[in-house]
Amino acid sequence: MALIAYDSAQVAAFEATRHLRDEDLDTWRVAIQRYFDPRPGTRLLDLGCGTGSWSRAFRTWWPTVDVVAVEPSAAMRERALLQPVLAGAADDIPLADASVDGVWLSTVIHHIPDLVAAATEIRRVLKPGAPVLIRSAFAGRHEAISLFRWFPEAVAVLDRYPSISSVEAAFAVAGFTTAGCEPVPQVTAKSIAEAAAGLRREAHTPLQLISDDAYAAGVARLQEAARTPSGPVVDALDLLVLR
Repeated sequence: MALIAYDSAQVAAFEATRHLRDEDLDTWRVAIQRYFDPRPGTRLLDLGCGTGSWSRAFRTWWPTVDVVAVEPSAAMRERALLQPVLAGAADDIPLADASVDGVWLSTVIHHIPDLVAAATEIRRVLKPGAPVLIRSAFAGRHEAISLFRWFPEAVAVLDRYPSISSVEAAFAVAGFTTAGCEPVPQVTAKSIAEAAAGLRREAHTPLQLISDDAYAAGVARLQEAARTPSGPVVDALDLLVLR
């Protein structure tokens, strides 16, 4: 699909607003460890690592795991929180055959133009039986994501993303089967007011691909909601795991 090719302004917006707080990552750590065993010496590939927030989390959680970060966007690599970040893409991974114990892709799958080619390349670098862990919003699954409450026009963009079944089908061509799929809750903001104050259109693919009028209407809805005190904004993205 390759919906967005990130430039420096978009990367800055992503870095400023899309990283979860360290204390809000625990639900993901628990979910990941249901499928990935971070034994000393294991190697985890963060594929499409962006600015490296997940690589940093993995290295904090599991200091004895070798975390390898790969990212196609030069603008993302330049602003990465940790170095080195290798240049590469899902269909061109700069690693040896059967050299990693797990592959992590976070909000990446909709940017991959050829899922079958990516699945084949991921199969090449994975050790037998190792997991692919895909964190994403998928087509048809917007209900648990608050962004679409304020910007309902963006649901049509989400529905252009791969669905869970289409990802499963593409990876099946490379011999993968589904090991699990579950929604994982996360605190996106401490309140609706904080979400409204921190919103950056450039940081969200669905918002970049709706009209200016639709975006302005969504901002107005969000700002109106922010006038009422609220608790944390809790969203849920899916974790799809294949082996």
